Amino acid sequence: MRAVVIGSGIGGLSAAIRLCSLGFDVTVLERAATPGGRAMVRKQDGFTFDMGPTVLTVPHFIEELFRLERGVPELDVPDFPPELLTPDARVTEGTSGGPATSRYVDIVPILPFYRIFFADGTWFDYDGDPERTVAQIRNIEPADVAGYERFHADAKAIFERGFLELGYTHFGDIASMLRVVPDLLRLDAVRSLFSFTSRYFRSDKLRQVFSFETLLVGGNPLRVPAIYAMIHFVEKTWGIHFARGGTGALVAGMVRKLEELGGRLICDADVEQIEVDDGAGGPAGRIGRRVATGVRLADGRRLPAQVVVSNADWAMTNLRLLAPQHRPWTPDLLVKAQHYSMSLLVIYFGFKAPAEPLQLQHHNILLGPRYEGLLTDIFDRKVLAEDFSQYLHLPTLTDPSLAPPGHHAAYTLIPVPHKGAGIDWSVVGPRLTEAVLTDLEERGFIPGLRENLVTMSTITPDWFEGPLSSWLGNAFGVEPRLTQSAWFRPHNRSRDVEGLYLVGASAQPGAGTPSVMMSAKMTARLVAEDVAAGVFADRAASAASGGAPTDLHAAAKLSRAAT
Repeated sequence: MRAVVIGSGIGGLSAAIRLCSLGFDVTVLERAATPGGRAMVRKQDGFTFDMGPTVLTVPHFIEELFRLERGVPELDVPDFPPELLTPDARVTEGTSGGPATSRYVDIVPILPFYRIFFADGTWFDYDGDPERTVAQIRNIEPADVAGYERFHADAKAIFERGFLELGYTHFGDIASMLRVVPDLLRLDAVRSLFSFTSRYFRSDKLRQVFSFETLLVGGNPLRVPAIYAMIHFVEKTWGIHFARGGTGALVAGMVRKLEELGGRLICDADVEQIEVDDGAGGPAGRIGRRVATGVRLADGRRLPAQVVVSNADWAMTNLRLLAPQHRPWTPDLLVKAQHYSMSLLVIYFGFKAPAEPLQLQHHNILLGPRYEGLLTDIFDRKVLAEDFSQYLHLPTLTDPSLAPPGHHAAYTLIPVPHKGAGIDWSVVGPRLTEAVLTDLEERGFIPGLRENLVTMSTITPDWFEGPLSSWLGNAFGVEPRLTQSAWFRPHNRSRDVEGLYLVGASAQPGAGTPSVMMSAKMTARLVAEDVAAGVFADRAASAASGGAPTDLHAAAKLSRAAT
């Protein structure tokens, strides 16, 4: 049996590798000239820039992918083996990769996880170490030490229930969600994260330290549910990691693994339509049964498949790739009515290293003078304020090979409203870029930046809307808010078309590198369930598609064991 995966982001490649392990013949189609999706790489003037995700957590998820073999999907292996929760599971020095990972990519831990700079020039180094964390809290606000201890205990409870127990739950029906509501209410995990955090900390600085992380997955701390407090504990438990050579090295390793398992990647392959048989005379057989039969490319080529997995933007999957008559559960009005994440201005720049050491770390959060007001401007009012905050990535502190000797490669990311705001980025983009460079110099983050600048390029919401084909130029898919979580979030198995599945940032459980890897495993399990249920039996018999039926039989058996 054949499977087609649309998009070669980390979610798409993870799903493709898992489908290979199920025994499918897998083809990954990438619209761009190189793989990676949001995790693609930009090379210019001797510098290497990761264009998207740079924060890697839960290296076990990566190890699990790289140890998969064809016909051995491991769907019945515990998602979180007991040894993963021991004190030794967190690597703080040396290499973070397991034996399978190390064959494909070199992953190392990063300490501190983040250096968080406040508007007054002070900073907080977050590394998960309890003694250092408490000492810094005491220095900012002694009364908040007791609050942190309570926050830590409550965040741990949310982590254990929301991540370890429910992380791989696919909320495919309303009953599955209703079963967990009492626990979420008991844990106070449905109020906003910022409101939740404010219960424990008096200091505005500490409220920001323990709520900002959801911005890295497109979530507004003022609205994202407090279940996202588990991010704090995910990072504390397994640390923050980096792939030497950049996230692009991880993508390259995943492509290599895909090809070793018999899959293939085709770049410059723009999918124009997901083809659907409505049962009126085709191999699907029953009138009214909408069945995915493959995809058609913009150049006219057709790739037949029994399974189609879309790693493309959820809104564009529906609005661009599926005909309206094939979407009774997902009409245009519903798609456009969803709330989408903010967008980004990202500046990629290489500069000559100054003589004096920088105060920056690998990951830096540069907070502006406002927090709540700025978030409201970006997400609700959708206006571009005069002030801004930044995530500044300086990977050459860990891996100097990404820049010429004596230089640094960096990018700084500024959250901005998506294109629903009607901002003309051809005009505003250069102006904001200049303001950001001035801020980096004047606040002393990179002294003499302009005179030492060697190369620079930018992307704006126009790039997300154009080359990435992202609705409204959003950067992280469907916004994670309470009314767009769990069952309310797009399902990984299409409700409209049999044989069509979703993976990636907009799917369950959500955005972020570990989440899209979890999404891929959840989707693979749904495919295996459908194999076990005989969903593809008539199409497998009618299509001369080859495949490996014994592998699929094993996958079906494992699916039954896993569920």
